[in-house]
Amino acid sequence: MIKASINLQDLRKRIFIKAKAEKTWRFWGLYVHVCKMETLREAYRMTRKNKGAPGIDGVTFQDIESSGVEPFLQQIRDELVAGIYQPLRYRSHDIPKGNGGFRTLKIPAIRDRVVQGALKLILEPIFEADFQEGSYGYRPKRTPHQAVQRVSLAALDKPHVLDVDLKSYFDTIRHDILLGKVADRVEDKGILHLLKLTLKAGGKRGVAQGGPLSPLLSNLYLNQVDKMLERAKEVTRKGRFTRIEYARFADDLVILVDRQPNWDCLFQAAYQRLEEELAKLGVHMNAEKTKILDLQQGDSFTFLGFQFHWALSAAGKSRVYKRPTMRARNRLIRKLKEQFHRYQSRPVKDVIAVINPILRGWVNYFRCGNSNRCFHYVWHWVEKKVRRHLMRARGKSGFGWNRWSREWLYKHLGLYGDYQIRYLPKALPAR
Repeated sequence: MIKASINLQDLRKRIFIKAKAEKTWRFWGLYVHVCKMETLREAYRMTRKNKGAPGIDGVTFQDIESSGVEPFLQQIRDELVAGIYQPLRYRSHDIPKGNGGFRTLKIPAIRDRVVQGALKLILEPIFEADFQEGSYGYRPKRTPHQAVQRVSLAALDKPHVLDVDLKSYFDTIRHDILLGKVADRVEDKGILHLLKLTLKAGGKRGVAQGGPLSPLLSNLYLNQVDKMLERAKEVTRKGRFTRIEYARFADDLVILVDRQPNWDCLFQAAYQRLEEELAKLGVHMNAEKTKILDLQQGDSFTFLGFQFHWALSAAGKSRVYKRPTMRARNRLIRKLKEQFHRYQSRPVKDVIAVINPILRGWVNYFRCGNSNRCFHYVWHWVEKKVRRHLMRARGKSGFGWNRWSREWLYKHLGLYGDYQIRYLPKALPAR
């Protein structure tokens, strides 16, 4: 099918074109491409870029690079070619959640992350050709902002919302069903065996959230749900107007239904079909967190860190507003507090060097919403903390409002201060 001599970029392009043109084609001869040094080098580059902690073996990137990256990759390749590669058990790491609970990350060793990255590079173009328009999570050339904009535009005339929460989604994925979905498009025993080893390293069920391959596999598992929702859109379409819209980012799913008189029947039908498709996968909605909402009645919902609600504009028309959730704002404040506390005895420029990237990333993400009030709060809070840091260094109380001007803080010290709102385009570019 594909010559082994072509480079990785051309290979991925050819695989995608073939998969897009022939929806039932089953690919073979892929394992040899996973084992290539070119693929492993690119997988290592991607893994290194994402940084991350070491796995259960304790081996860091510094350890690998001090001994040599090429010998490290060559050993992985030799094990893959000989068929003796065995992934190590994942290291578990609990991350606190805003509700007081914990989310468990399962972190593979760096060597296993490289192998997963190589698998992803070869498998991704096959399944990208099958994924649906409403799926945005961790896909090439797709961003959370595009998903947010899709929901914003749909909510203008589709105020009835099903805010779906999937119960322990990543932990409940069945390996047999997932491998079957891969086998529908891949006829390569080496690939399927390697994928099975990778899944089993994380346990008997579920997909570990800390691995490079996890987003692709989790999207593949829910692809039939996306297809069902796409069919529902087409069946209920009236000309160029759709009655249903949806957006999914990994396990975060929102379904919106328009305000036609018989919306209740349509909404119930969509809810029932969703339950049926999820049940086939062994996935269930969290009854306590899944909500049925009506924006016309003042309800609001959250999606990807934004809170969506209807409100009247200055012209008296209903508009969809989106702003950072209180949870997102509080998470930022906690993170900044940790840095101020950690660097409390250091020069202020050291503090600013640490907090500026945090602020820049957070603001760049939320600046596409109606975030003025939230940004003002963050801006004022950060400035006060910097001023207190300066005053404490001099053994004084207060904030030094008369001692240092704002111009001095932002121009001389270089404190981040770009809180400008920038709106997204009304229409998303075609793929």
